[in-house]
This record gives sequence, structure tokens and C-alpha cells, in this order.
Amino acid sequence: MCELLGMSANVPTDICFSFTGLMQRGGNTGPHRDGWGITFYEGKGFRTFKDPKPSCRSKIAELVQNYPIKSKAVISHIRQANRGGVNLENTHPFTRELWGRYWTFAHNGQLSGYEGLHSGSTRPVGQTDSELSFCWLLNRLQERYPEPPQDMVGVFRYIAECCDELRELGVFNMLLSDGEYVMTYCTNHLYWITRRAPFGEASLIDEDVTIDFQQETTPNDIVTVIATQPLTDNEEWFRMKPGEYNIFHFGELTDGNHDALEHVPYAEAKPRCQAPTEPLE
Repeated sequence: MCELLGMSANVPTDICFSFTGLMQRGGNTGPHRDGWGITFYEGKGFRTFKDPKPSCRSKIAELVQNYPIKSKAVISHIRQANRGGVNLENTHPFTRELWGRYWTFAHNGQLSGYEGLHSGSTRPVGQTDSELSFCWLLNRLQERYPEPPQDMVGVFRYIAECCDELRELGVFNMLLSDGEYVMTYCTNHLYWITRRAPFGEASLIDEDVTIDFQQETTPNDIVTVIATQPLTDNEEWFRMKPGEYNIFHFGELTDGNHDALEHVPYAEAKPRCQAPTEPLE
């Protein structure tokens, strides 16, 4: 399995603190040693950094950790390969253009019988079930909306319906963004937290690092962080249920189906410590 990290904010914000925790799970405090990637949106454009090496030993990851790139929407992923080789073309996140927007996708989980997913003219480059499912989603959107839609919340609700179909093939935890909205979809493990004034301190689980957000923000800042597992141990993270989706817009939760899943049980908890049993080469 892999781990996801996402951010939605109302002002350009760096994700250095959260990424510092995530990168340790890429081969140090976690077994996800088969590459990592991160995409930052900036206006209509984006910057993507990828490396098929473990993030805990990646010089590129160190650059991202220490260089405060500010963005309103970020998608990141650390990989534990189960489909496709360990190389750049199979490294998340994946980005494609649709309706004059760049869409970025990352997936945690494993699907069976995915080879029959029809992606139309949106072809995968690598060999992963993740990239093919992303291309399939975009093809479904093109079929549903021949012209650019105006109701983007409605679009993401339709995407959630498509994700329900993918969940029938296996574990499908997803982060998706068009640069303005950030969508989450959960099969078993996904958490989120929204930070707003009054801000306080936060301490990472995977690294001995504490930050006082009061010193790093303004009273009007709203920042939501999404992760496979909570990254801090002194804050309250909201846990998602199987089949739950959330839509964040500039840091605020604008739509979701949590209330409709009141009687759906949570998935079995994932062990917090999953340090690799074999040393990195």
C-alpha cells in the first residue's frame, strides 16, 4: 500500500511541515520505499517533483522539504509498489489536461480486474492500476460532459459515483485536484484536519519537529491537510469512512457525504508504526 498527502488552502501556503513527516514514512518509519512525488499548483500551472528512490533518502525530497513552495492545492504520494515497476512513469501523482485545466491524481490501494477499464483517448503511460483508473475517470467525465461544465461541485459528486464503481474492484483511496478544488475518496484509511485561527502548536509523529502555526499564519488563513494516517499526535484528525468523499475548496469543506454514512462502520485501524523490517540498500 502507499500513503497520500494533500492540502487545500485559501492562501498560498507551504507544506514543508507535513511533507517532513510524510517523507520519513518513505523507507524510514514506513515501508513505502518505491518512490514518491508531489505536485504544487500555482495559478493555472503546476510544479511536479518525482523520484523513484525512497523519499527518506531522496535529495529531491530534501529540496522540497526545505524550499517553501507556496500553493493553494497540493497532492503528494509515497509508493509501495504492487502494480508496475519502480520507475518514474509509475510514480504518482499523475497529471492530465481536461477542459483547459490540469487535473492531478494520486491513489492508495490495489485493484483487481482493472485491465478492462476503458480510458478512451486518455492513455496511461505506465503500467499501474492507479494511472489507468485515473484515465478511466477522465474518460467518464468527457463522456458525461462534452462541454466544460459550470457546476464543479456537481462534477465532483459524479466523480464520487465513479469512485464507488472503482471501489468494487478493491481498495481505492484517492486524492484529486483541478487546482481549485481538492477531492478525497476513502475505502479504508484517510484522515483530514482543518487548521484556522486560533492556531496552536503541532508535533510530528515521524520526526522530532514541532511548529507553532501562530507564528507562521495570519488570522484569516484556512488550511486543510489530508493524509492516509495522521501526521501529528497532538491534534484532532477527522477519520473518513468507507465510501466517504469530501470536496475542499480553498481550505473549506464544501461538500461530502459523511452524514449519509452514519451507520457505516470504520475500516479496521491501520497500525501506526510500520517501519521496514529490511534495511535500505
